[in-house]
Amino acid sequence: MSVSVTGPVAEDRVQWELLYHGYAEFYQVPMNDQILDTVWGWIQDSSNPFFGLIAKDGDGRALGLMHCRQMPSPLRGAMVGFLDDLFVSPEARGQGVVEDLYRALNALGKKQGWPFIRWITAENNYRGRAIYDRLADRTHWVTYQMQIK
Repeated sequence: MSVSVTGPVAEDRVQWELLYHGYAEFYQVPMNDQILDTVWGWIQDSSNPFFGLIAKDGDGRALGLMHCRQMPSPLRGAMVGFLDDLFVSPEARGQGVVEDLYRALNALGKKQGWPFIRWITAENNYRGRAIYDRLADRTHWVTYQMQIK
């Protein structure tokens, strides 16, 4: 299958929304128009170091997406990349789309001058983790989250 990965443009909005709804459903997170508008705005704002990637087949059908951002790494005194979201439509899984997205992510990281890109995933995301174990080094960091009250 021929796959191209680019930054999403205005014409991709509807297909991007469908993919992002699928991602939110996978993680059982409610999705609404306000969130969609906000994230789409971040992606389209060239002054914001938040990036979107969308994978499409030769017919222009969206197959998957990634969202990543720049973040400071104080111990390194450098900016690094952080991958927030990755989703491939169920019918496109197992066809190399994830690898295509990661190649584009690596190219973006090089262009931005990031020494690495980090991400987290759910402990029970076994299918995703099998791919991540092939493509990246697992760190020893444990993630915590404090709710703001």
